[in-house]
Amino acid sequence: MPKYSKKASKEVEKAVHKQKEGTLKSGKSGNKVKSRKQAVAIGLSQARKEGAKAPKKKSPKSTKKK
Repeated sequence: MPKYSKKASKEVEKAVHKQKEGTLKSGKSGNKVKSRKQAVAIGLSQARKEGAKAPKKKSPKSTKKK
């Protein structure tokens, strides 16, 4: 069973393509996205908003000091 739908992979593909062109902007700040990883994250986020099958974001693990 695939983790991601075809729609989700298309959204990621579009985001990475825009990032390569230099037209992909990040959230509130509107800065250009330079990192491929960030472009993938934006694509997945857009796919989730549209209701595509994609796993939820992982929450950051808390680090406890001993």
